[in-house]
Amino acid sequence: MSLATTGPTGWKRALGLLPYVIFFFLPLYAMADFSTRNTLQGGRTTQGWKNLIANEQLYQAILISLALAALTVVLMLALLVPTMIWVRLRAPWATRIIEFLCLLPLTIPALVIVVGMKDVYAWVTWFLGGTESALVLAFVYTVLVLPYAYRALDAALSSIDVKTLSEAARSLGAGWGTTILKVIVPNIWSGVLSAAFISIAVVLGEYTIASLSGYENLQVVIVAIGKADGITAVAASLATLLFGFVLLIVLSVLTGGRSDRIVAPEPATEGSAP
Repeated sequence: MSLATTGPTGWKRALGLLPYVIFFFLPLYAMADFSTRNTLQGGRTTQGWKNLIANEQLYQAILISLALAALTVVLMLALLVPTMIWVRLRAPWATRIIEFLCLLPLTIPALVIVVGMKDVYAWVTWFLGGTESALVLAFVYTVLVLPYAYRALDAALSSIDVKTLSEAARSLGAGWGTTILKVIVPNIWSGVLSAAFISIAVVLGEYTIASLSGYENLQVVIVAIGKADGITAVAASLATLLFGFVLLIVLSVLTGGRSDRIVAPEPATEGSAP
């Protein structure tokens, strides 16, 4: 329906949204304008964006951050999904304890986390043979994303009857692994995707812990490059923001039609084992 047919109400809504559009898109436009500006000769240039790949340090930092995001998502899901399902099925009294532990990283400053993890990472370094790779940050990043991932998974689990689905699957002969992977997880897929994408966005934007720990991820390298080449640094920052927006759009598309779908356990076929 066009604004012309909705009368003054449509115009009021458009005017009401205008400040939010300006607030979100004006900084992005300014970043895009600056990242394509030729400050020496005037006009426009795409050199800042080409440097995302041409600059070896920045290119390696992008690969490291993407690998960190993937490792963090895998570790987070492997740790959180079975734990939350088990708590709901076997130990509902521990729900508040798990929630408190998952939300605790929000209350601890990054400096305290870095100081506290020094001894822990001494053991990690010993087990991994003294690696200097920034990928070891995946362990602390897994803890860092727990508050956001917990809320997404908790909302998804609260929308289904986990106990009934698990009992139905178990009565049909499914093991716990099959019950979790083929019955419960498909019903909370929107929560799993939300937790994964939010975790990726947090990891790609994290600077403090990596910087204080002496590792180079994307944000640390952007800050370092920005001291000598502001255009490339702004281009890299804008690319990171746009990547996060793309993830949110993909999330909304993938989860748009799954909120009310229930995947029931399949009964054993005739002649098959129960």
